[in-house]
Amino acid sequence: MALPDFLRVHPFRPRLSDTLTGYGRPQLLADIGAGITVGIVALPLAMAFAIASGVKPEQGLFTAIIAGFLIAALGGSNVQIGGPAGAFIVIVYGIVERYGLANLLISTSLAGVLLFLMGWLRLGALVRYIPVSIVIGFTNGIAVLIGLSQVKDFLGLEIDKLPADFFTQLKVLALHLDSFNLWAFLLALGCLALVVIWPKSYTMPAHPMGWKEKFVRVAAQVPGTVVALVLATALAQLFELPVQTIGSKFGGIPQTLPAFELPELTWATAKQLLMPTLTIALLGAIESLLCARVADNMADIPKHDPNQELMAQGVANFVAPFFGGIPATGTIARTVTNVRAGGRTPVAGIVHAFTLLVIVLVAAPLALHVPLAALAGILMFVAWNMGEWREFARLKHFMLPYRTVLVGTFVLTVVFDLTVAVEMGLIAACGFFIWRMGSLFRVTPHAKEDLPEGVQVFELYGSLFFGAVGKIEALPAMVEDGTRAVVLEMARLISMDTSGLDALEGLHTALHRRGVALILASVNEQPMGLMRRAGFEAKVGADNIVPSVEDLPSDLSPPA
Repeated sequence: MALPDFLRVHPFRPRLSDTLTGYGRPQLLADIGAGITVGIVALPLAMAFAIASGVKPEQGLFTAIIAGFLIAALGGSNVQIGGPAGAFIVIVYGIVERYGLANLLISTSLAGVLLFLMGWLRLGALVRYIPVSIVIGFTNGIAVLIGLSQVKDFLGLEIDKLPADFFTQLKVLALHLDSFNLWAFLLALGCLALVVIWPKSYTMPAHPMGWKEKFVRVAAQVPGTVVALVLATALAQLFELPVQTIGSKFGGIPQTLPAFELPELTWATAKQLLMPTLTIALLGAIESLLCARVADNMADIPKHDPNQELMAQGVANFVAPFFGGIPATGTIARTVTNVRAGGRTPVAGIVHAFTLLVIVLVAAPLALHVPLAALAGILMFVAWNMGEWREFARLKHFMLPYRTVLVGTFVLTVVFDLTVAVEMGLIAACGFFIWRMGSLFRVTPHAKEDLPEGVQVFELYGSLFFGAVGKIEALPAMVEDGTRAVVLEMARLISMDTSGLDALEGLHTALHRRGVALILASVNEQPMGLMRRAGFEAKVGADNIVPSVEDLPSDLSPPA
């Protein structure tokens, strides 16, 4: 006997196994080229995201290598590139500040288990039910917080560690403005400007005409972030600028991967870390599936499998903390770069991870001299690109519910945290949805021709559910004296829940006391099935449920 559809678990089948069928040399070369390109792009971002998150730069690199490999090898997307993401910066920073680094690693592993279960139980599609207003709201809020977190290094302020709270951050930054470092500011500003104006490979025309266009197209193949990082490091070293570097702050990056180490986990710790775990899992699921959907529309590739993608995200986030890694998810910027560079299979993502591994093993000492101000300039660009700022200008074109949910989620993300923002956003969105659906339900008196005397007809429109039962409860007051029967025409009643059925039973009882029959006409399948299962069909009487208003029974007295 086959299990019902909702009880079936999702088979573990990575997309890599499908794409290798018929895999040839041309695609291998394209994937290798794309993977190397993405690996170079990921290098400064992985370090910058880790530093901004309050952990060591090598932890970002280890996450990009280990989680990036697992997400590509086990995922449900052809082109998704995984690793540390800008969206996690404020989340990770807050968890480290409140619970400590060890508990961050535990939360990430627990979130990995939760993500795997979400995919295994086929809950990947549920992430798509989160309203776009909530996603835009918290994305813009996170972008603001990322930008704020970089002000310290962008201005070269002498602050040991920023607090996690938004208002406290503003206060601390204001109190330390007197330590402003002009050289750090100029480096950061220069890096930001260079990354903004540097040509992007995904904006290049397909067929350049002149030598200038060809030169720009070649330059665009080198990531602007890498160019900015190299130039800033060279200038800082050449002129011995008094700015803080990765070496002075963290002591450099080791040239080996960390040893496997199991974190100490107890049930008491797991209960304490429930909210951080849920936050990491929720954000990781949303970001990875949004990224995969964007990638699906960029190239002629099979659509991603959301459940397999969540299982891969789960494995990656479960394993990476054993090597000191931080939360990982799908990354839009690197995935877009992969697609534009010709990557079409998960092999490109695997090559990206190995590229980073080679760079760490060979060139890690060079990172000693990278100025933190340069990374701050790059992250300012990331924060700006991450936000959908045009949505604020377009708010006037939308209704109050959309504006309220978007702005409310944005403010709560900035002032409190992502979990509170999403929770309150979902509550507000559900409340507005109930209000809207309730307002769409109507009970309309309708004058039908050729009806027997003493018959009133009311048409029901929409969905009769708990948010609309008040309109049914008010119906007895609309029944005129001398009425022998009330007909509810239900052809346009698309659905009904148990609260709606309870309201109909109350209406039937109230009319029965007055000696008025209740007749149901043109009942659709869903309401009819509910009434039959609940016994309301027998209570009303089968003769009082008719195909249409024209088929009224001859006896219009209510059943005894």
